[in-house]
Amino acid sequence: MNNEDANQLDLLAVFHYVVGAITALFSCFPFIHVFMGLAIVAGKFPAISGSPGFPPDAAFGWIFVVMGSLFILFGWTASVCILLAGRKLKRRKNRIYCMAVAGVECMFVPFGTVLGVFTLIILNKDSVKQAFAQTQAAADEPPPLDETNRA
Repeated sequence: MNNEDANQLDLLAVFHYVVGAITALFSCFPFIHVFMGLAIVAGKFPAISGSPGFPPDAAFGWIFVVMGSLFILFGWTASVCILLAGRKLKRRKNRIYCMAVAGVECMFVPFGTVLGVFTLIILNKDSVKQAFAQTQAAADEPPPLDETNRA
């Protein structure tokens, strides 16, 4: 692997950290829905204008709580996966995982799409494939025996 490929992989790793942090931040927005749903369930939500004065049903509030929680969970899970991909790119490990995360990142418009496409392009270079294979081969071979470790 040449120096340019190494620099590109290091830069991709940094961008994965950034996009992972942005994803985690934006995944916190559904907390508004969770708190609003909890207010509806607790009966603290005011009546909707134009209605006969009855507060919304508690089941309606639970929909907000469950759906908001699911969106938060999905976002934080995606964020952790993106951060792990950045770490694996930095260490030149698990190329298939990095490609899978890059494919999923393409759903997160606009930053994830750009990062995912560039990651897939770089990871499909032959020199980068060889670098990941060499790292895997080095990790698979047992450590050499020295005089103190011999049985």
